[in-house]
Amino acid sequence: MTFVAGVPTPETLASDHLFAAWLAETAGRRLLEVRATSGLEGKELKDAGDLAAHELLMSLVAEYRPEDGVLSEEGKDSKERLTQERVWIIDPLDGTREFSERARADWAVHVALWQDGELTDGAVALPAEGITYGTDAPPPVPPRADGPLRLAVSRSRPPAFVAQIAEALGAELVPMGSAGVKCASVWRGRADAYVHAGGQYEWDSAAPVAVARSCGLHTSRIDGTDLIYNRPSPLLPDLVVCRPELAARILSTIAAHVPELNVR
Repeated sequence: MTFVAGVPTPETLASDHLFAAWLAETAGRRLLEVRATSGLEGKELKDAGDLAAHELLMSLVAEYRPEDGVLSEEGKDSKERLTQERVWIIDPLDGTREFSERARADWAVHVALWQDGELTDGAVALPAEGITYGTDAPPPVPPRADGPLRLAVSRSRPPAFVAQIAEALGAELVPMGSAGVKCASVWRGRADAYVHAGGQYEWDSAAPVAVARSCGLHTSRIDGTDLIYNRPSPLLPDLVVCRPELAARILSTIAAHVPELNVR
């Protein structure tokens, strides 16, 4: 079966919120097809998924938003984006390891729109779950569950400092895949915070941060300063996404126990 992208409705084209969600969902369907029908495994499956989703998203943005810039993990970066008023920041497949493990659902598609210095629209699709979270309909954050704090952490590459933070907070570590899935775990009430340092890029966090902000979560760098996007270098190595009532406690714990992570 060959995947054919659907045509967006006039309502979708008129709204960047809806368009971001449509892009993420459409790429997610393409990825599900690659996973189900390609016959590939391991690295070959990862690479095929990355390429298929990237090419589809690039073609759709070029068709429906031709004046906009794009920063994609899988594309060649162009400094032209630094002069453009609107730039789509895209991770076609976040969580390639999990995508290649057919039983796992913790991978995502990230699509965000940066305009005049701010993230304004975004969507995180979880295709294997059939769910897309977007700024068009910010997800309601449930009340915090009783018990110790829960920190979302990479199941394969957990930063060493997170164990120190968890011990200081009396928190539990909850391992999972994609950065988008970790951020989603906070607004879904499955974790209370996601703290990361040690190697991410703008496409890893832009869409999750846009959605997290839209539903009232705290987002910042690990020293509490703002996350800034569409910069000359797309490296943006650290991130905190958490329930707002926990932000001061988490940030002060990081500053006290892992001062070498201060990014000022």
